[in-house]
Amino acid sequence: MQDFIKNLPKLAKDKHNENKKFFAKLKKKPPKNLDYLMEDLHEAEFKRTDCLDCANCCKTTGPLFTDKDVDRIAKHFRMKTQQFINQYLRVDEDNDYVLQSVPCTFLGSDNYCSIYDVRPKACREFPHTDRKKFQQISNLTLKNVAICPAAFNIIEEMKKRIK
Repeated sequence: MQDFIKNLPKLAKDKHNENKKFFAKLKKKPPKNLDYLMEDLHEAEFKRTDCLDCANCCKTTGPLFTDKDVDRIAKHFRMKTQQFINQYLRVDEDNDYVLQSVPCTFLGSDNYCSIYDVRPKACREFPHTDRKKFQQISNLTLKNVAICPAAFNIIEEMKKRIK
């Protein structure tokens, strides 16, 4: 798995143009059963892939924190919202709350998340491959295939199934 993760950015870069063309075509004319197909591909891949063997998303990128996320996690820590923001977050160029640094502050050396039960929505939904109207998030998916081995595999299988 670690070799795959190490080679993932190059693999994704090599497939980038192919994936971009595929998603452009998908956006114009998505198959009627796309949501069901993506759900099946997502479930099948995550039966084979254990995120605890990887955690590359937590090691290389940080999630966006919604106001609800901030409130929920601050409450979990028994902190005031502003105290949580000051200690862990910053505002990015898009005016969103993000982690002050990566790897994620809440990621343990065992790849377990110390706030798993209250983690941000972006973490719960990552890599977003089972999302409804999947074709609408192609730009996000193009980024995620370079981060997440499962997303890479799902997209490769998707291209085989949708001609």
